[in-house]
Amino acid sequence: MGRWAARAAQGEARVLQQAQRRCDRCGCSLSQYNTDTLCAACARSRTWVRHTPTVPGTVWFDPDVRSALAVWDFGRASRLIRLRGGLRQEDMAQLTGLSQAFLSMMESGRRRLTNIDKIIEFLTGLGVPADLVSLPIAPTPVPAVEEPPAQFAGDTDPTLPWTGARMVAALDTAVGGSAMDRRRFLTASGVALTAFVNAWDTTEAEPLRRAAGGSRLTHELLDGLQGATDSLRTMDASDGSGTLASLGNRHLQFLKHLLEETSYDEATGRRLAAIIADTATQTGWFVFDSGDRDRPLSYLYAALRAAKASQDVRLGAGALSYIAIHGYSTGAPHHAVTAAQRAQEKIKRLGTPALEAMLLTRQARGHAKLGERQAALAALGRAAELCAQGRSEHDPHWLYWINEGEIHGQAGSCYLDLGDPGRAVAAFAKARDALNPADHRTRGLFLSRAATAHVEQGDLEAGCATAHEVLDLAAKLQSARFDNHVTSMINQLQPVAHSPYAQDVLERRIAMTAGS
Repeated sequence: MGRWAARAAQGEARVLQQAQRRCDRCGCSLSQYNTDTLCAACARSRTWVRHTPTVPGTVWFDPDVRSALAVWDFGRASRLIRLRGGLRQEDMAQLTGLSQAFLSMMESGRRRLTNIDKIIEFLTGLGVPADLVSLPIAPTPVPAVEEPPAQFAGDTDPTLPWTGARMVAALDTAVGGSAMDRRRFLTASGVALTAFVNAWDTTEAEPLRRAAGGSRLTHELLDGLQGATDSLRTMDASDGSGTLASLGNRHLQFLKHLLEETSYDEATGRRLAAIIADTATQTGWFVFDSGDRDRPLSYLYAALRAAKASQDVRLGAGALSYIAIHGYSTGAPHHAVTAAQRAQEKIKRLGTPALEAMLLTRQARGHAKLGERQAALAALGRAAELCAQGRSEHDPHWLYWINEGEIHGQAGSCYLDLGDPGRAVAAFAKARDALNPADHRTRGLFLSRAATAHVEQGDLEAGCATAHEVLDLAAKLQSARFDNHVTSMINQLQPVAHSPYAQDVLERRIAMTAGS
């Protein structure tokens, strides 16, 4: 009996061990017959997340497709393009930014696409040739003293040739454009995203060469200018944006002056354009971190044009990564997914694991904001795998900050958006241990979200202890974006203000605010 009892106990232990196995991505229980570390759903989504659908060019020669587009029958056009192109409705939703439910109703005739902004996004997302559909919009009567806003602000139109002159015009709009240009640009910014991403991905840039009589641009000067941009980037990570937006603007203006007034060959011109792309991206980020949610896009679109002129696709991917942050931070997570996916597809054969990992975290945040759990966790899992490979010689120098801590922190943020505070707390704890100690703002952002996750989990003591760490950092950081996270964290403690733990945090925050 003793031997049989021992065998039974061993068998029971094996069953319990099998029952405790969970999926590495979503945490659900794994079948005892599943020898993989992922459940079947996550294994499938892992493949899906890498796929960026495209419409085959042959579709546009189909007479039925051309006929539907000509008469603005977008429901019929959507169905025909999908069938002729071998696409799913999920693919069409990913390309156009429209929900799958809306596309289904549109294709069945129960809904119509009438909003002009959505129509333009639908057409540009699918890559419909401009000659297949006209936009005969009836002019709206306006007072004679003001012209109606244009779709794009003059030279910032992404459909215009990607030349050096257009790059300069885009920089002008970002750092010194008129109020009218800026207003027109911002009016079109939501529509322009897909158009800019498509244009950056598919158009060719002219060689950037200036042989004028100006002083010759030297590599020693370019070394110093790149160093200035790198220094601004490091200052931002350590202390927050503060006054860096104005410094970035002045740096960009000087770079633009060099572009217009000096003499350089094609290789030197490309390097100058690369520094401009990097600086414009960083300045757009400084503006965003300082609390302005609209103007950053003008810098980031200028950065895309400069990246195209530099012929360094990694810089374009960097600009798109910040466009993705802007998207999921301003209520447009589908834009974040679109921008990050397109950039990832463009660079995934360059051997840049750190850059691809970063783009996947941006994509994951967009999916999490949309409630797409499996897609978010699949992207995070792939990002962790790439990060574990380490940086390669092809990864850009400006991406020095991507590390295991960043991946864990972004995973925690995704879990928080997905309503899973328990896993968020665990991920933020790993991030705390692995982050660069000098990157104070990132640490502060992740800690503020960790405090929120603790409170949502019901652990008020741990949440308030973490909140005190956040306030320690708030005293030394100059970042409106970080301040917004602190305010959100404090607001979450108001319903439990009677607790001694929460009282200490709230009283300290009041004292800090009064003394500032």
